Amino acid sequence: MPYVAPEQIKHVKQMDLLTYLQHYEPQELVHFSGNVYTTRSHDSLKISNGKWCWWSRGIGGRSALDYLIKVRGMTLPEAVMRIDGQAVVEPPVPSKAREPAGPRTLLLPEKNKSNDRVAAYLKGRGIHSTLIDYCLQTGRLYESRHRHNAVFVGFDPQGVPRYGALRGTSGSRFMGDASGSDKHFSFSVPAREKPTKLHLFESAIDLLSYGTLELLAGRDWRRENCLSLAGIYKPKKNIGESTPPAALTQYLKDYPQISEIALHLDNDAPGRLAAETIKALLSPTYTITDEPPQRGKDYNDYLRIVLRIRQSNSMER
Repeated sequence: MPYVAPEQIKHVKQMDLLTYLQHYEPQELVHFSGNVYTTRSHDSLKISNGKWCWWSRGIGGRSALDYLIKVRGMTLPEAVMRIDGQAVVEPPVPSKAREPAGPRTLLLPEKNKSNDRVAAYLKGRGIHSTLIDYCLQTGRLYESRHRHNAVFVGFDPQGVPRYGALRGTSGSRFMGDASGSDKHFSFSVPAREKPTKLHLFESAIDLLSYGTLELLAGRDWRRENCLSLAGIYKPKKNIGESTPPAALTQYLKDYPQISEIALHLDNDAPGRLAAETIKALLSPTYTITDEPPQRGKDYNDYLRIVLRIRQSNSMER
């Protein structure tokens, strides 16, 4: 059973329901009158002065955590993950009693009947339908039933789902991991054959943006392996205490034929620091190239710039 540390609970309890809905589910928030709000799903639930009350059920509370548990029916770990944006930690075990950890139990969100919202969201980000269709058909991507989030699934070498990245599609910037996700097995797209090169990205959308750019350039977008890191890699201040990203370490272990690595991390300070650290930490047996986006902060920015230029050139003809 997942364990939620007391400090995590204390942290998420600080968020009131109005703030939560404004930042994570703005489509659910409805202004009622004055400083009173309600929700699109429950019009008898009123939010005012830092409190909320579901009058038809006679229940209420102060925090977003109370709401997710009492109204949405989430477990405490699920509610903490939704607010905190990251999976809950496992309970600490004394070192003497610790046993080798087995595979985590991944709890992926229930699938929606269609993937229309996710497909529309990704197309709006410039991702080519060929890549979207491939990910949907191989189970690497689907739309969740309740929140209509995009769910990017990572598999182990045996094809077992081990990781799920959640991304809001309705205008919110919600991002998180499915409960039980193992970041050693992040979202990836394998090559058609067995090449020796790996392309590394911060996110699944950056990965798919790069693939779209390759396709638009007339190249096979699956000619080489692509892996995302499930977020920003943050090395420790003392590089000697840092380790390479878990997903990269696992991938190189599972696919020992890899000898070249192209780093496509963000073109900002955290991304540049991450790239330099990874180059310093990896064995010199690997040929490593640093290939940030030519324009924009990340590869999705770069893709959309390219698409705008192509559209402008097309209109001028």
